[in-house]
Amino acid sequence: MRIRFGFVSQSWTLWEASPARALTYTRYKQMSAEEGREKLLSVTRENLMNTLRTIYFCIAHEIKVFRFSSSIVPLATHPDVKWDFVKEFGDEFKEIGDLVKRYGMRSSFHPNQFTLFTSDKPHITENAVIDMVYHYDMLKAMGLEDQGTINIHVGGAYGNKELAVERFRENLKQLPDEVRARMTLENDDKTYTTEETLVLCEELGIPLAFDYHHEYANPSSMSWEELLPRVYATWKDIGIIPKIHISSPISEKKLRHHADFVDLQFLMEFLKVVVGLGQDVDFMVEAKRKDEAALQLCEDIAKIRGVKRITGGAVEW
Repeated sequence: MRIRFGFVSQSWTLWEASPARALTYTRYKQMSAEEGREKLLSVTRENLMNTLRTIYFCIAHEIKVFRFSSSIVPLATHPDVKWDFVKEFGDEFKEIGDLVKRYGMRSSFHPNQFTLFTSDKPHITENAVIDMVYHYDMLKAMGLEDQGTINIHVGGAYGNKELAVERFRENLKQLPDEVRARMTLENDDKTYTTEETLVLCEELGIPLAFDYHHEYANPSSMSWEELLPRVYATWKDIGIIPKIHISSPISEKKLRHHADFVDLQFLMEFLKVVVGLGQDVDFMVEAKRKDEAALQLCEDIAKIRGVKRITGGAVEW
C-alpha cells in the first residue's frame, strides 16, 4: 500500500509566502471606493502569487496532497463588499488549477468553524451556504470542481445533539447540488465523534475525512479500528482514495493542540491498522510546521523496516 503526504496552505520553507494576507472590513471602509478596490486587488493578487509559489514548491518536492487557504480572496463573502474575483483573476486561478491537474495533485479547502449547518438561526445557515459556494467558485475557477473537495465539521450541538443533527440534515438541503457533491465531513475533537459523523456520512452519501488526533481526544463508543473500513467506504462513490488528517498533541495537558511536528510514536498503533487494511491513503498533515512536518513524517515513516520512500512525498509499505 502507498501513503502520500500533504500539508495545509502555506510553506514554512518559502520566504514570505502567506496565501492569506488579510484586508479587514473596517480598514476597507476607511478607504475611498477606488483605494478599497485597489487594495482588494493587490492583496488577492499577492495571495494568489503565494499560492502559486507553494504549488511549485509541492511539485519540486513531489508532494501530491495540498489544502488551499480559505482566505485567498479577502472580503469575498462580506455582504457589503462581495465582488467578482473570478472575473478579475480568472487567469491566475486557471494557472494554479492547470498545474494541480498536470502534476496529479489532490486539492481541498477547509472553511472555518463558523461554516456550519446545525444552527437554528437562519442567517447562520445562509452564511454557511454563501461560504461553501465561495469555496466552490474558487475550485471552479481553477477547473478543479470535479476533483477538489470542501471539508467541514458537523457543527455545534446546542444542548441537544439529536435536534442539531436533524437541523443539519434539513439545512444542508439549501446547498446547491454541485457544491454538496464536493463536500466532506470531519469528526471533531469536542462534539461529534467519528461514529456520529460517520452515521451522517453514510446516510447522506458524504465522504468522511477521518482525523485520528480528534478521535483520540473525542473517542467514539465503537473503536476506531472497527469504524475505519466504513470510513474508507464513504470515499468510493466520489472516486478518490481516503484522506486522513494527521497530527499529534503538544502534551497530555494540551491534548487538542497540534504540535509543531508529528510524533511517530503517537501514530504507531494507527499505522499498524492502516497498513493491515491495505488501502492506499493520503495523509493531510495538520502539524504547525506544515510542509516541514509533512516531509519529516514521510522521512520518519520511511525508516521503518519494510517501508520504502518512493517519492519526496510518498512511501510504499
